[in-house]
Amino acid sequence: MGKPEQPEQPERLERPVRPERAEKPERVLRPETPERALQAERTEQAQRTERAGRAEAAARRAAEPDGEWARHWRCDGLPGLDLLRAHYVRHTFPRHAHDGYVLAAVTGGIEEVGLPGGTDLAGPGSVVLINPEVPHTARAGAPEGWAYATLYPDRDLVAEVAADIATVRGTPGFALTTVADREGARLIAEVHRAAEAGNNLAADSLLRIAVARMLRRHGAPLPARTVPGAGAAAAERARAVLEDRLADPPTLEQLAASLGASPFALLRAFRDRYGMPPHTWLTDARVRRARRLLERGTPPALAAVEVGFTDQPHLNRHFTRIVGVPPGAYRRGRVVAGTPYP
Repeated sequence: MGKPEQPEQPERLERPVRPERAEKPERVLRPETPERALQAERTEQAQRTERAGRAEAAARRAAEPDGEWARHWRCDGLPGLDLLRAHYVRHTFPRHAHDGYVLAAVTGGIEEVGLPGGTDLAGPGSVVLINPEVPHTARAGAPEGWAYATLYPDRDLVAEVAADIATVRGTPGFALTTVADREGARLIAEVHRAAEAGNNLAADSLLRIAVARMLRRHGAPLPARTVPGAGAAAAERARAVLEDRLADPPTLEQLAASLGASPFALLRAFRDRYGMPPHTWLTDARVRRARRLLERGTPPALAAVEVGFTDQPHLNRHFTRIVGVPPGAYRRGRVVAGTPYP
């Protein structure tokens, strides 16, 4: 037998020889110009903003299974203003009051606002307007809760705008608590967007336009202060005592005896004057004092003891209920720049 024929091997193709790459000419760096530097800065800011926005959105989703989130902060370029943007479902604000004004644009759901004269319901396109020292509560008015963008301008800022537009005589205020004003609500939301994007010029301009619009359309002078009667005078003296003794308040009986009144009479007079009983007012006053301490950088544990709470968890509980965010988050919102509007 002969040897079997070997199958033909496929012909190997020789790889073509790649020509040598020509050396690239050296890159000539263009001189930095103000325009190029500004564009680079804008690009870097946009990238930081996008990363921060994604991180904040992820944190929100992870924090609360029902979608609750809140951010209470202050923008360096907007003195005299606090900002709150939030979505609440289970959270309930107890009766409290503010040193300054409240302009809240409801962007989703229903907010139920409890006032001395009754209850208001505010939905998308509504603006909630609350004057200084008006006691009120807030909670969800629908199963999905409510979302809003809120501005807290201080008295000086509102008085300055009121003086410029000259439409409200006396101390400026708002006649109604809840108004349907989609354009006003849009302006308030735009203030948040501009502030969180770091555009202080736009944020300040939009803020003053929004306040001016609210005053022109819904403004009214606050009631003139009158000479208080005997009961109101006793309530004011009681408040002064409590303010001086936040960390060591007297009992109602001791307080009444020091003012020459009966406990029940003082309790009724205090509620009539301030819209809440002395113990509720005391808690609110402690939280207000704690806010000022946190704004100066005081650690929450130290602030808790200084204002009369037993410990930091005690402060955390009441602070979160009244302000809407925990003390630590509130303190960080005063020293860290904003993140973008989603």
